[in-house]
Amino acid sequence: MGGITYPQLLFILQGAGWTLVLSLLGFVGGTVIGLPAAIARTSKNGALRIAIAAYINLIQGIPLPIIMFLAYFGISIAGFNVPALVAAGIAMTAYSSAYLAEIWRGSIESVPKAQWEAAECLALTNLQRLTHVILPQAVRISIPPTIGFLVQIVKNTSYAVVIGFADLTYSARLINNTTFKPFTVFTIAAVLYFAICFPLSKYSKTLERKLKRS
Repeated sequence: MGGITYPQLLFILQGAGWTLVLSLLGFVGGTVIGLPAAIARTSKNGALRIAIAAYINLIQGIPLPIIMFLAYFGISIAGFNVPALVAAGIAMTAYSSAYLAEIWRGSIESVPKAQWEAAECLALTNLQRLTHVILPQAVRISIPPTIGFLVQIVKNTSYAVVIGFADLTYSARLINNTTFKPFTVFTIAAVLYFAICFPLSKYSKTLERKLKRS
């Protein structure tokens, strides 16, 4: 395949697998932190809203490669020797949580005010109002932008190359350094990224159209 052997192609495919693993870690971790953060951003507690907003602004204001470095070397300085996957997962979790929190905050606030008032008229507690009335509607609103952001997570895992994590980009670079076939190697990498991201983008647009019609 243009000077690329089967073992070399397999190595690149393994890198694509690790890209998927890191994307999943980032999305799941971002959800665990981002959803409570989104709810906190809509609470009546002013101090809590300010604290969460400060966290979100801090993470969004730092380039992801720097977050990768801080996660990897910062933990090492603290005396813990962590694998690159763990450090990259922590960095992607922090990055994803900040953006998912804002996506979901916007979705929660997009629920019509009448729905909030109706829930209050039913004498529901704050938790009941969120879980039974507001969040089910907010989830429906948030699905397209959330899937769209998942595409960004997949592509941004390539920044893990700065800490030596063997994702798709890192694997392609290693094979290129061996074969000196940059066009072939990085074309394969581009096709693999496209194969991962395009179905997600397409699905996001399809969902958005369905939600608009309904």
